Amino acid sequence: MSGTDGAAKAVIQADDLHVEYASSRKNTPGTKAVDGVSFSVHGGEIFGFLGPNGAGKTTTISVLTTLLSPTSGRATVAGIDTVAAPAEVRRRIGLVFQTSTADAQLTGRENLTLEAGLYGLRPSEVADRIDELLRQVELTAVADRLVGTYSGGMRRRLELAAGLVHGPHIVFLDEPTLGLDPQGRAGFWKYIRELRDSKGITVFLTTHYLDEADQLCDRIAIIDNGHIIATGTPAELKDRMGGDTLEIGTAAGAADLTSALGAIPGVSAVARVDSGYRLKCARGEALVSKVVVAAQSGGVEITRLAVHKPSLDEVFLHLTGHAYREEGNGKAGATGAPGGR
Repeated sequence: MSGTDGAAKAVIQADDLHVEYASSRKNTPGTKAVDGVSFSVHGGEIFGFLGPNGAGKTTTISVLTTLLSPTSGRATVAGIDTVAAPAEVRRRIGLVFQTSTADAQLTGRENLTLEAGLYGLRPSEVADRIDELLRQVELTAVADRLVGTYSGGMRRRLELAAGLVHGPHIVFLDEPTLGLDPQGRAGFWKYIRELRDSKGITVFLTTHYLDEADQLCDRIAIIDNGHIIATGTPAELKDRMGGDTLEIGTAAGAADLTSALGAIPGVSAVARVDSGYRLKCARGEALVSKVVVAAQSGGVEITRLAVHKPSLDEVFLHLTGHAYREEGNGKAGATGAPGGR
C-alpha cells in the first residue's frame, strides 16, 4: 500500500537542489528560489508537497518534471537523472496540471487518444487501455460527449486518465481538486487512493487543501523560503504540536485546579483560560477520566470537556508563521520564480 516503510525504495530523490534566478539588474544578486532542498519519495506512496506562494514549491516540481534544470544539486526520478536524460524521465511520469488541458471541442475518448499519440502510442495499442481508464474514472457513459459539456469534476477525472494513458508508475498532481465542490473532491480522492492501492503508482501531490493532504498523504514535506522545514507522516507532523489539547470548563468561582491537573501523568502543560483550562497531553481521550477524578477531588464541577486534535493548519502556522489559507491569495511567501510559487 503506502511506501512509508523505511526499506522502501526511493523513486524520487532530490539531493541538495539549488535554483537561482538571475537578477535583471546589473551587479545585483539573483533570487534563490530553492536553497538546498533534499528529500526522497518512496515507491507506492502518496507524497504531499506543501508550501505557500513563493516558497519554491513550483520551482522544485519543475526540476523533478524536467521543465527546469537546477543551478546545482541533483534530482532523479525512477532512478534517472532529470538533467542527463530528461526524455527518459518524461516517458516514465504522468502529470496532471492545475488548469485543464483537455480540448473542449473533442470528446473524452478523443482527448485520451490524442494524449496517447503524443507519447508515440498507436490507437490500436491503447484502445483497450483507454476503455479501462474511462471505466476507472467513471466516464464511460460520457466518453463520446464533447468535453465542453463536462462538469468540473468530470474534467478533472478525464485529466487524471490522460495523465495515466501511457502507463506511468509515477504521477505528479498539481492542485488536482482546485475549484471542485466537497463531493467532487471526495470522489477524486477515491481515484487517487486506487492508484496507490491497486496499481502501486507513486503519487506526488500538491494541494491548496490541508484536509486533503491529511486524508490522502502517507508522508508530507513542507517547503518555505526555499528550504524543506519539515517532513513526516501527517501524524508525526501533528505530534510536533505537543499532542492533544484537552479543554475543560468549570463553574464560575470554582477552586483553582491548576496544580491538580498539572500533576496528572501525561499532562505536559496547563493554562488557565477564562473559567476553564487548556491541557496539553499526548492522548487526550485517555486522560478524561483522570481529569474528572481530579476535579471531583477538588470539589469542582466540570461544565464542559472536549478533546481537540492538532490539525495540519496549526502545524503549518507553527512552522512557517502564517496560515496555509493564504496560499490561495498570494499573500504568503516571498521567494520563488517570478510569477510562480
